Amino acid sequence: MTTLLGISGSLRKASTNTMLMRNAAEIFNADTFIEGDINFPLYNGDLEDASGIPAAVQTLADQIAAADAVIISTPEYNKAISGSLKNALDWVSRTKGGPWKDKPLAIMSAAAGRAGGERSQFSLRLAMMTFRPRILQGPEVLVANSSKEFDENGKLTGELYIKLLTELMDELRTMT
Repeated sequence: MTTLLGISGSLRKASTNTMLMRNAAEIFNADTFIEGDINFPLYNGDLEDASGIPAAVQTLADQIAAADAVIISTPEYNKAISGSLKNALDWVSRTKGGPWKDKPLAIMSAAAGRAGGERSQFSLRLAMMTFRPRILQGPEVLVANSSKEFDENGKLTGELYIKLLTELMDELRTMT
């Protein structure tokens, strides 16, 4: 039984990154797909000292550890990953056990701009380096002008994007 964890770097209800993550999960076709929740309080060492790791953070860390593979779909906010995604990575880094170590990881992005989140993917790769997951190097899935690339049901419509996403999920499946 294969478990896939998906993390969207956007908290918006109609996020194209959440749509992209769900399309990737459908293509991957795991026995179990879990959507991780990153809606955490801002990391604050004083909060951690006073209350410990929030339950929602520990849940995500446990989901990462238990998953056979993880996908992260990141928006691009001001040429980098979203604050909510960076905050989640910071919080998870404070948990015990190093849940990211050697975890197969595929990243993708959907963004309003013409580069499709290329800078956010670079930013995410840098942020993930200390955790030492096994990040797939490609193919890159960079959905540009993303509000126009999904139908009313949240399905990705561009043939090239679907082809690249399928190749990326095929590669991820070989790593599990």
